[in-house]
Amino acid sequence: MKKLPKVNMNKEQMAAAMLMLMRRMSGDEIPLRFASPTLVDIAVHNANDHVVELIDEVIQAHPELAMVPARTIKGIHYKTLVLTTLPTVAFRNANEGTAATKATYENRLVETFIMSPRWVCDKAIADRAEDGPEAYIALAASAQLEAAAQHISTQFYYGLTQAAGSPRHGSLGDAKGFPGLHDALGLSAAANQVVDAGETGGGNIATSAFMIKVGPQDVNWVWGNNGALEVSDVRIESVLDSGGTNSFTAYVQELLAYPGLQVGNRFCVGRVGEIDNSVSGSESLTDVMLASLWAQFTTAFKPDMIFMNRRSQAQLQANRTATTTTGTPAPFPTTWENVPIHVTDSISNTEVVDLLTA
Repeated sequence: MKKLPKVNMNKEQMAAAMLMLMRRMSGDEIPLRFASPTLVDIAVHNANDHVVELIDEVIQAHPELAMVPARTIKGIHYKTLVLTTLPTVAFRNANEGTAATKATYENRLVETFIMSPRWVCDKAIADRAEDGPEAYIALAASAQLEAAAQHISTQFYYGLTQAAGSPRHGSLGDAKGFPGLHDALGLSAAANQVVDAGETGGGNIATSAFMIKVGPQDVNWVWGNNGALEVSDVRIESVLDSGGTNSFTAYVQELLAYPGLQVGNRFCVGRVGEIDNSVSGSESLTDVMLASLWAQFTTAFKPDMIFMNRRSQAQLQANRTATTTTGTPAPFPTTWENVPIHVTDSISNTEVVDLLTA
């Protein structure tokens, strides 16, 4: 197998490209109040000053990756104690004993999972590209990075939703990936911080909005293998076509990363579920629903961020307009009680209806 000298796609440049990708996708500044680094900071740590322009002009926003803090681990997994029940504390009279109580913890394994997008470029086409093979390969890399960011961001919410025993939402989650927020909350509205918006029409027309508290003991990304974004050298291989029978010569390159998600305790995540697809119906997202969810969080675990998709944001805006005295359209909401609202395309409008139990 013949090996090419490196083109403009070395490891440092690819990490810098990932940094540029996250910045361009988020459109947000990283809040100073979060001391923990984000994926952007990890990419900066692994990059040099040379930034490769790999980013398409039209890109979906992925605030989950840009805004939620991240940590790196040396290996690919670690154990953590997850707080499930707080201890009880009471006053006592003089000369009276106090019963010993303790918090309840679960010892859980937090794992990172292999993600290795691989791009293949027909050598004959790349070599005659107007800007040369390097630019052609970089374009393919940009598309792969965008697809990877979309997949990881969707996994953030839906996790193992195809796996046995997990909340089911069709094929929205990847059973080979890490557990997401739906897995952390489960399907019981009573036992968890879940508000049921009330959609009962059946089918796959529902969606969700999430409140989370982020930080080292709460919700944060975990990147294995010291957070390395390992990019292979560009190489020439003989690969099979889509039919699986005929081969052609191609430039091949791949990225290896180990993403995972930690949900430190059940008190740091909340969800408004079963939101319907109407513009401003009784099961659409309202301030009352958000207030109800907010009230379920303890004071020690008040959320830092709210995530919803564009349909839910439009519903919230429409319901606010309906309550204005003049009928003037309310502005599109970007905060709720000073908590930033991050609008994402990674929360689906095709969640299964009627999964929540009382």
